[in-house]
Amino acid sequence: MTVLAAATTTVSPESTQQAFGYPTLFLLVLVGALVPVVPTGALVSSAAVVAFHQTAPFSLALVFVTASTAAFLGDVTLYWLGRRGMGSKNGSRWLEAIRSRAPEERLAQAQEKLAEHGVAVLVLSRLVPAGRLPVMLACLLAKWSLRRFARGNLPACLAWAVTYQLIGILGGSLFDEPWEGVVAAVGLTLLISAVPSVWKRVRSDK
Repeated sequence: MTVLAAATTTVSPESTQQAFGYPTLFLLVLVGALVPVVPTGALVSSAAVVAFHQTAPFSLALVFVTASTAAFLGDVTLYWLGRRGMGSKNGSRWLEAIRSRAPEERLAQAQEKLAEHGVAVLVLSRLVPAGRLPVMLACLLAKWSLRRFARGNLPACLAWAVTYQLIGILGGSLFDEPWEGVVAAVGLTLLISAVPSVWKRVRSDK
């Protein structure tokens, strides 16, 4: 009983957070890559804020590895499902989900940029809000192999994880309380996500 009590007291709240936090972050980012309704950028920024305020070593590194790995696996899985849909007579719901989030105008731009710049467009697509799926569909229509897509998507996921983690670190450094940094980071990521829609609306009104 004494040993059990001693073991319990040695488990810090940070260890408990990490035991649940990293698997949860991995799962949510993975699901967000497959079903793009989860604000994965805000999740990564929030996790980075919490890690910034922790004393445990390598917390920020673990957030980076967890987020980038989940994003990469999610993208590759979605691309594989999209390729299966392209090869099927009736398509697939996954392919239709990609098409529904790739407007004709953005798809045409993605195809043009992909033809000009190749893999570099994949990296930018992960950093531009709502840019990932049009470029993914352009890769599918260009009949890129899964291996070629994966090679280009790896640096894209790494750059994406670094970018949103830096937003979280910025939010965490501005405030003493983690929750304040989380609010700031989430607000900033949502603002960044809204910029393309606002810009498109402004252009259409002119």
